[in-house]
Amino acid sequence: VLRSNWAGFVWKTGDIDIQSRENLPALVWSDRTQQRCGFRKVAKKVEPKKGVAEEAEQTEILHKKGEAPAPDPPTPRIPARSFGRLVKPLVFTIGFTGCSFGGAAIWQYESLKSRVQSYFDDVKADWLEKKRPQKQAGLGKQVNQWWNSLSDGQKTVTGIIAANALVFCCWRVPSLQRTMVKYFTSNPSSKALCWPMLLSTFSHYSLFHMAANMYVLWSFSSSIVNMMGKEQFMALYLSAGVISTFVSYVSKTAMGRFGPSLGASGAIMTVLAAVCTKMPEAKLAIIFLPMYTFTAGNALKAIVALDTTGLILGWRFFDHAAHLGGALFGIWYIIYGHELIWKNREPLVKMWHDFRTRGPGAGGNGSM
Repeated sequence: VLRSNWAGFVWKTGDIDIQSRENLPALVWSDRTQQRCGFRKVAKKVEPKKGVAEEAEQTEILHKKGEAPAPDPPTPRIPARSFGRLVKPLVFTIGFTGCSFGGAAIWQYESLKSRVQSYFDDVKADWLEKKRPQKQAGLGKQVNQWWNSLSDGQKTVTGIIAANALVFCCWRVPSLQRTMVKYFTSNPSSKALCWPMLLSTFSHYSLFHMAANMYVLWSFSSSIVNMMGKEQFMALYLSAGVISTFVSYVSKTAMGRFGPSLGASGAIMTVLAAVCTKMPEAKLAIIFLPMYTFTAGNALKAIVALDTTGLILGWRFFDHAAHLGGALFGIWYIIYGHELIWKNREPLVKMWHDFRTRGPGAGGNGSM
C-alpha cells in the first residue's frame, strides 16, 4: 500500500507498511457431506451448544472408538509490548548518529586536504587537455558532459538513488525474499532490530514509491548540499533514517501495532524540514499545479499537522510516526543541532590531523 503526502513542489511518499504472510498456518475447514436417504436430502440439524461435561463425554467415546478429536485452530501469536526491546535500538541510534557525524568530519578534512594536493595536478591536466586534439563526441563524452552539468547536490544523491535502485532489484529475486523481509524492513517485533533501521531507508518494494521518494530527494538535493556541504548532508541523511525508524519503533510498541515498514520517507522528511526551516519564505508549488504557489514554511506546517493528526487518530495508511520523527529531527538540527554537533567537530578533526601527521609515511617517526 503506497502512502504519499504532498510537500512543497514535489510528492513525498511515506513508508510502506507491509504485512508478512509467511509462516501463517493454512486452516482448511471442510463440512461433512450430507447423507442421502432415497431421493430426499436430509436437512442438517442444528445441535445445541454443548457444555464442558458433554464435550468430555464425547471425547471419551471417540477415544474408545480409536478416533482422535478435531484439533482446535491455532491462535495467532500477538507480540507483547516490551519497551525493553528498544534499549538496543536506542543505543544503536545514538552510536550510529555519532559515528555518522564523526565520519563526515573526517571525510571533510580528507576532501579539503586532497583538494589542495591535487590543485596543480588539475591545472596540468587542463593544460594537456587543451593541447590534445579534440575527439569526436561519443557516449562516454556525453555521459561526462551530463555529469559535469549536475550540481554538487545532484552528484551527491546520485549514489543514494543508485543504492535504492539496487535494493529495489533485489526485491525481485525470489531467493532473496526472506533476507529482504528480515533485513530491509523495520519491525520492532522482529529478531533483527538494529541494521534494518538503516537498511530499510534504502528499501522500496513499489516502483512508484521509490520513484516518488527519489524525485523529492533529487529536487531538494541542491538546496540542502549548498547549505551544509556533501559531508554534513550525508551524515544528516543517514542519521535521519535511523532516528525516524526508532521513532516508528516507539510508536508501534506503545500502540501495540506491529508490522514491517520500509522506505526513505523518514530521511527525506528530515531533508525537506531542514530546507523549509532554513528558508521558510521560499516559494514552492505542486508538481502538477505549478500555478498555485505557497511558502516552504506553510508547507512544513501542513505536513507536520497532517502526520500529527494521523498519529493521534491511528491512521494505518502511513507510517506517521516515522514522518513526524524525521521532520522534527530536521527542524531541531537546523535550530540547535548544527551548533551542538557540527560546529564542535574541531577536537575530533584535530585528533585525526595529529594521527595523520604522526602516522607512518607522513614524515614522522611512525608512532603515536
